[in-house]
Amino acid sequence: MEQMALTKAIQEITEIAKSFGLDFYPMRYEICPADIIYTFGAYGMPTRFSHWSFGKQFHRMKLQYDLGLSQIYELVINSNPCYAFLLDSNTLVQNKLIIAHVLAHCDFFKNNVRFSNTRRDMVESMTATAERIVQYELIYGKDEVEKFIDAVLAIQEHIDPSIIRTDLEEEEEQTIERIEKKKTPYDDLWEMDYKKKSEPSFENKRKKIPPAPEKDLLLFLLHHSTELEEWQRDILTMIREEMLYFWPQMETKIMNEGWATYWHQRIMRELDLSSDETIEYSKLNANVIQPSRTSINPYYLGLKIFEDIERRYDHPTEEMKEFGVKPGSGREKIFEVREMDSDISFIRNYLTKELIQSEDLYVFEKRGSQYTISDKDFEEVRNRLIAQRVNGGFPYIVVHDGDYVRNGELYLVHKYEETELDIPYLENVLPYIHQLWGRIVHLETYIENKQIIFSYDGKKVHRRYA
Repeated sequence: MEQMALTKAIQEITEIAKSFGLDFYPMRYEICPADIIYTFGAYGMPTRFSHWSFGKQFHRMKLQYDLGLSQIYELVINSNPCYAFLLDSNTLVQNKLIIAHVLAHCDFFKNNVRFSNTRRDMVESMTATAERIVQYELIYGKDEVEKFIDAVLAIQEHIDPSIIRTDLEEEEEQTIERIEKKKTPYDDLWEMDYKKKSEPSFENKRKKIPPAPEKDLLLFLLHHSTELEEWQRDILTMIREEMLYFWPQMETKIMNEGWATYWHQRIMRELDLSSDETIEYSKLNANVIQPSRTSINPYYLGLKIFEDIERRYDHPTEEMKEFGVKPGSGREKIFEVREMDSDISFIRNYLTKELIQSEDLYVFEKRGSQYTISDKDFEEVRNRLIAQRVNGGFPYIVVHDGDYVRNGELYLVHKYEETELDIPYLENVLPYIHQLWGRIVHLETYIENKQIIFSYDGKKVHRRYA
């Protein structure tokens, strides 16, 4: 009976979503127990290679669930077809909300430009990756493979997810610098026998590796490390591909959750719910969008921005009309934003002064043992939010020189934007990069507004001020 009711709800909600203009891949729903849901949550996918860090994440998440501190109601996978996994303890009303929510997520996956290059067969690809890594463990030993994966996962976020980029090897070949040989006062004597002077001769100048600062550290190591064996290059390639798959979700977290929340609210209004079901839904939805005093709830902030865009474009000001905005164009505009923006442009372009003030957003900091509000200026609030979303929230580090001091040493530069690196974490990661590169690794950053270079020589981390 419950299965029939759920099937009917799926059909009804799908039709409502389509009538609103949502465009999604075919959906596949699975009902799963908590252990399975939290395994998928820890690994990020239904199938993935085994690693101790995923197990650690699983036990943390499952403990919070067992203690009643948090609960995952669903997981949705960006693929074609799109997979949604529902917790078997969900009520019918909970599942109705979740179905509406994941349909909007799938619409976002299919239509947002940041996802345009992601592999839609990643579930199958990750299965193949897991099988290949198991084979490498049998050949080279589980400890050896795990030690290598530890090093790669330590820097897995340092990729270049640009929608369009030149292949690294082609880029380097195009930038080989050629300089004309310097002429001397006697060169004409050597040319006296020639009726026509020959073309100027050229010699290759030592090319810089990389020719320009390279953000994709994993790709650079893949091309230039002399330390890696073929099986290691294969694993590095596979993990980088997986990170490229996950990256758009990091770039659009606020937008994606706001979009899904916006639509589950509107779809649920179209359902014929009983009084008890309405109360249950209202409580659940209130928990989803409950704003926090100390952090940003992406469901709430994204929802409020989308609602504000729709309201402003439905009722444009005279100034907006002069720029061609037509009354009643709010729904059209939010679909356009859903397609073209990432969190950074979403916040920069559409988090208005009025919205910041009405939602009472502020910047706070810890002073001693107390947290205090440090700024309520709308530009500062917006800039802080944007800064948190740059590069998915991870430090922006580039390869500056792959042959530093002409000794094959690796010189990295942190693009400092007034946010300092976590020094203990940095000192733990440098040995992993050294393991992958095979020679001394340097990283330039700023601490207390002073330029400092951290170096790891295979034995110890050294510091020196520039």
